[in-house]
Amino acid sequence: MRSLIPFVALVALAAPAPTPAFADALVDNVNGMTLDKDGRVIRFNALLISPDGKVLKLLQASDKRPERLDWRADEKGRVLLPGFVDAHGHVMSLGFRALELDLSDTHSLDEAKAKIAAYAAANPERKWIVGGGWNQEAWGLGRFPTAADLDAVVPDRPVWLSRVDGHASWANSAAMKAAGVTPKSVSPAGGRIEKTGAGVKAGPSGVFVDAAQSLVEKVVPQPLPKELDVAFLRAQETLLSYGITATADMGTSLDEWLSYRRMGDLGALRVRIMSYASGVETAVRVGGGGPTPWLYNDKLHMGGIKLFADGALGSRGAWLKAPYSDAPGQSGAGFMSDDVIRNLMSRAAMDHYQVAVHAIGDKANAQVLDAIEEMAATYKGDRRWRVEHAQIVDPVDLPRFGKYGTIASMQPVHETSDRMMAEARLGPARLAGAYAWKSMLANGATLAFGTDFPVESPDPFAGWAAAFTRQGADGQPSGGWQPQEVISREAAWRAYTMDAAYAGFAEAKFGRLAPGQRADFIIVDRDPLLASPTDLRATKVQQTWVGGEKVWVRK
Repeated sequence: MRSLIPFVALVALAAPAPTPAFADALVDNVNGMTLDKDGRVIRFNALLISPDGKVLKLLQASDKRPERLDWRADEKGRVLLPGFVDAHGHVMSLGFRALELDLSDTHSLDEAKAKIAAYAAANPERKWIVGGGWNQEAWGLGRFPTAADLDAVVPDRPVWLSRVDGHASWANSAAMKAAGVTPKSVSPAGGRIEKTGAGVKAGPSGVFVDAAQSLVEKVVPQPLPKELDVAFLRAQETLLSYGITATADMGTSLDEWLSYRRMGDLGALRVRIMSYASGVETAVRVGGGGPTPWLYNDKLHMGGIKLFADGALGSRGAWLKAPYSDAPGQSGAGFMSDDVIRNLMSRAAMDHYQVAVHAIGDKANAQVLDAIEEMAATYKGDRRWRVEHAQIVDPVDLPRFGKYGTIASMQPVHETSDRMMAEARLGPARLAGAYAWKSMLANGATLAFGTDFPVESPDPFAGWAAAFTRQGADGQPSGGWQPQEVISREAAWRAYTMDAAYAGFAEAKFGRLAPGQRADFIIVDRDPLLASPTDLRATKVQQTWVGGEKVWVRK
């Protein structure tokens, strides 16, 4: 059972005392910038806010200021931007990553083992050691870790650690014993038990990929409601500190939804959440006959359903049309047959839920695009079918993203993190449709950017810089990786703001600063439209405002 920071202590982290927004107010003396409805840059010097926390007007230096205001904030010439909208994240996972054993900063197996041992020693009361963030690729290990690796440091109690992408988990022998996993255990459909040995002597290695994770997860202690609340507040604090004022939550469980509702009822919900339910059943239990209304002054809404077509590239679970270059006997796996994915999408669309399907491999992307084509013939109107990640796409399928209002929900930081792995997994001949942002736009698809936190840091400035350079923080590779897919600085900003809101049917509510939009904005320490890529990555958020209330301040 998780032992977390007391709930009352973390409620205080939800925000500083909010600035009241119950009468006309002015945020003045700013170097303000936003995008208009066509994606063109607009600059302004002050922001007039209505009593209900919406933008009334953008003012220039020459415009007369109202004489009667409830309050006025003088920002002394600092830079003001619309808050970022992360099109794809996992809110509770971000919170728990901060509260449990986090291996995302480890660079070798030995470093990870040392951190696991230290954590276990510091937490003797925990019956299970849980956490995640490991990445065998970052370790340069050349293989998956094993139960034996874990047994060497924690032999006396179960250990269960998710891979950085959440598509594989690592167990020690005690965890496998508790779950009843033996050499006779069979990999379920859509999953894989990694094996050691060969033939009849082969046994579970300790790594479980995709659906096989359920074999152990069924016995892992689940968090209590109060622990979910603490994790949410920690995640919210992190998101606001990076200037994220709204996020899509991909795969919301029923318990997570109830936590969001508790936070809203307490007045502790600051960040806006566009919730996509974890499957049809969860959506029906929450929304009944269709999407929920927007709650808590546009802070919370379940409008969609998240489905999975395949796994991830790092664990070789992404479903490919041809075998992996570095594992010729494997092509990944589809999680659903064509009939099943169509039935689930139809069931969701019937009740007007938006459908978002995780697809990373080229075979999975083709399957989802085929399903969208069939669904669009039946379910007319503005459906905004979403393909989440769309990382490896066969070039022949790229034009299909421009049809039926399909949205390519992508993460620029995945390209910079994964490029060397992608080369190894695919080989040079299959990279033409990899992380193909410019091609998506050229084919008429809406491009929505996010970070997939906590798989990556939620820092939008790192993703923004990656999008128009195709380079990592180290400036490599020179000229950018697959540079033909670079997009402009402004197009990347649009994908992280107004089009990420559009991807969640929220463009009338937030995503840019204009009359009628929610006054969600950030104060930062430099002009991002003039900064070099290195300086852009170094941008610090000084203040975060949501609905005209100051909800986070850098200390």
